[in-house]
Amino acid sequence: MKTALIACGALAREVLELRKKHGWEADVLGVPSLLHNEPDRIPPAVLKRIRQARSLYGRVIVVYGDCGTGGGLDALLKAEGVERVSGPHCYEMYANGRFDNLMAQSLGTFFLTDYLVGSFDHLVLEGLGIDRHPGLRGEYFANYTRVVYLAQRDDPVLRRKAEAAAAAIGLPLVTIRVGYGALETRLVQLMGS
Repeated sequence: MKTALIACGALAREVLELRKKHGWEADVLGVPSLLHNEPDRIPPAVLKRIRQARSLYGRVIVVYGDCGTGGGLDALLKAEGVERVSGPHCYEMYANGRFDNLMAQSLGTFFLTDYLVGSFDHLVLEGLGIDRHPGLRGEYFANYTRVVYLAQRDDPVLRRKAEAAAAAIGLPLVTIRVGYGALETRLVQLMGS
């Protein structure tokens, strides 16, 4: 029975790596990560993928956090009878039990992942208009105190990009090598059930 893993585009590379690592009979079907800018569009996009996958796969699993849908994604998945990895967002998954502590240390934490580091210029600087209107940087990041990079890979290129991202928004950087964290353990559990 082949499985469809409907994954947030920000997690797709890692889900593909986990599929390879664990030898799963599964295909990864992406949902655009830009939907995070409009979280109310996430549930309909996931539903469209579910409906496409149902005719081709014996099982469907959603690899997505709630990501600001306010429970809308979970309500949809319950109605459709589809499971998802648990967690509010990928930062919590990657931090693997340390997210609350990281937030307690500094509520003004801006998080990065490998995906976000690689896409920072496009998603943050261009996506928020900071490249065209540099004064917006202060508006968007006035209440942030640091950047925490939850690194999935030990990659010097990504480390340099994380440093550049933190510098671009004028905040100090803390890097924590987390690997796949709870994303892996939760997905392994779902794939085994």
